[in-house]
Amino acid sequence: QVQLVESGGGLVHAGGSLRLSCVASGRTFSYYGMGWFRQAPGKERETVAVNPGSGGTIYYADSVKGRFTISRDNAKNTVYLQMNGLKREDTAVYYCAAGFQATTPNEFHYWGQGTQVTVSS
Repeated sequence: QVQLVESGGGLVHAGGSLRLSCVASGRTFSYYGMGWFRQAPGKERETVAVNPGSGGTIYYADSVKGRFTISRDNAKNTVYLQMNGLKREDTAVYYCAAGFQATTPNEFHYWGQGTQVTVSS
């Protein structure tokens, strides 16, 4: 069982930056693919970024490429999402997720509680 705790959300003006953090429990963090997903009101959940670990290919949604960066610190059991150049359409609840050797969204079985990101104009 993996437990995930996100932090770092908040209210920011358009063009600003936020860094989300997600700390995972467990001793085999390095074997887990980690991802960030988001869901805006009335919309379906969207994959934002995936870091499969172990040198796998990092995935970014087209809507965030060049603005967001996912990274992980296996020694701290933590995955980050650095968000720069935020836009109003980035407003959503952001979820951290983990899956053993996960690389695709349907392989993520553990989810955090979510953190709200609100971008104002």
